[in-house]
Amino acid sequence: MGTLSYATTVSIDGYVADSDGDFQWTAPDDAVFDAHLDRMAGVSTEVLGRKTYELMGYWDTYPDSADRPAAELEFARRWRAIDKVVVSSTMTPEGLTSDRARVAAELSLVDLQRIVERAQGAVEIFGPTTAAEAIRAGLVDDFHLFVVPKIVGGGLRALPAGVRLDLTLAEHWVFDGGITYSRYRRR
Repeated sequence: MGTLSYATTVSIDGYVADSDGDFQWTAPDDAVFDAHLDRMAGVSTEVLGRKTYELMGYWDTYPDSADRPAAELEFARRWRAIDKVVVSSTMTPEGLTSDRARVAAELSLVDLQRIVERAQGAVEIFGPTTAAEAIRAGLVDDFHLFVVPKIVGGGLRALPAGVRLDLTLAEHWVFDGGITYSRYRRR
């Protein structure tokens, strides 16, 4: 049986993208990228929305070439090895870039629980819109938050409004440049 996790990079004021939809400020430096690479080692399944899947499709087609950075080559290898469930009412199977991906027009909490029960490792929900219902229902076991020292003043919130959860800090790191990583576990 797997666990359910939610990972995101967020501004200090709680946004994954600003009010213009810009999220370029979330781009990781080498040390943060390495932390994502380490985190991905335990992920067996990604549940994500269409836009996030299309963005991450970059890693499905990343060139396997000796002139590429070793960390990026390894991230692409790990990404390709993960099963993916794309939650989208508009995407068709023809739009998939991975043979390890499938489309689900909708994903109930019961369906999500089944995916977690069958998983051999962590199931990660990627994207705040896709994760919102699971967070509201208290199904997420781990929250992986990379906090960028930036206030953006509005935009797409990392966590849904109105949620109350008791969490405990399981890990915390501070990177050069002020980005912090905190992993919280559900109590």
